Parts: sequence; C-alpha cells; structure tokens
Amino acid sequence: MTKPTSTTSQNPITNHQPFSTTNQAWGGRFTESTDAFVAQFTASVNFDQRLYRQDIDGSIAHARMLAKVGVLSTADRDAIIDGLEQICGEIERGEFNWRVELEDVHMNIEARLTELIGLAGKRLHTGRSRNDQVATDIRLYLRTVIDAVIAEIERLQTGLIDLAEREAETIMPGFTHLQV
Repeated sequence: MTKPTSTTSQNPITNHQPFSTTNQAWGGRFTESTDAFVAQFTASVNFDQRLYRQDIDGSIAHARMLAKVGVLSTADRDAIIDGLEQICGEIERGEFNWRVELEDVHMNIEARLTELIGLAGKRLHTGRSRNDQVATDIRLYLRTVIDAVIAEIERLQTGLIDLAEREAETIMPGFTHLQV
C-alpha cells in the first residue's frame, strides 16, 4: 500500500485525514503530518479554554516583569498588554477563533497576539515554558473556583446527613464482596 502523497489526501488505513503540523509547537523532526484523529484526541484546547482568563492575567504579569528587568521595552509591554486585553474581549464575546492545531490555550492566545501586534507577541514567551504557564494557570483557576467547589461539597454533605437522618430506621442489607 502506498503512502498518501499530500497532506490533503485521506489515509486509506485509518480513514482519517492527515493533520498539518506547520502550526504546532512541536513536530519539526517528523516527515509526515499528524493524523487528524490523533491531533484532535491529544489537543487540550477544548478542555483548557476555561483557563483563558488566568492565562491572560499571567501573561500580563509576565510582560510587566520582563519590562521591569529590561527584557522588553515599555512599547512592547504596552502592545502586549493591549493585545491580550483585546483577545480577552474577543473570547468573552465569543468572537475568538480557537484552533485545534495550536493544541492549547497558550498557543492559541500567543498566535492571536502575534497576529495582532507582530513579533513583540513572540517575545512574551521569553523566560517561561508552556509547562510553567499551565501550572500557573491551573493554580490561578483553582483559586477562583475553590470556594464554589467547597460550597458544593458542603451541600452534598448536608444532603447525605439529611438522607441518613430521614432513613435512620430503614433496614439496609450489608454486602461484602457480593456476599450477604
């Protein structure tokens, strides 16, 4: 069986479309495109879109730090912050185009920022990795949702206590390893 000759032909074995790796943050050593099914399966953008606010807040803080230590000019810092605030607005209005091929929230935001302000957008990545970003984003996200999670746990506990009190006289068979 012959291999597909272009990235637009369909893979006859898997019946999936090849997926272009030209915009991916990795994959420079591979000679063939990633299968679209694999790309969709491994992309986290559909899950981590919810981290956009934390990613943008962290990026704004990072831009300010880079300018403070002299890595970014104040003009680049201001352009980055303005661009990130514009992107935040686009996301909140539902106008942002999330691209699966960019894999995650960080790369989607960075690509849009670079599209808006040029090379200064790429300078934002200086001094931090995507792993740093995701760890920071998750911590910031958890700080914002933890109170709601605790409230739901307390609501569940109250419901279980109410149920136990209401059914205190109900006989319930006990089972151990499927034995009565």
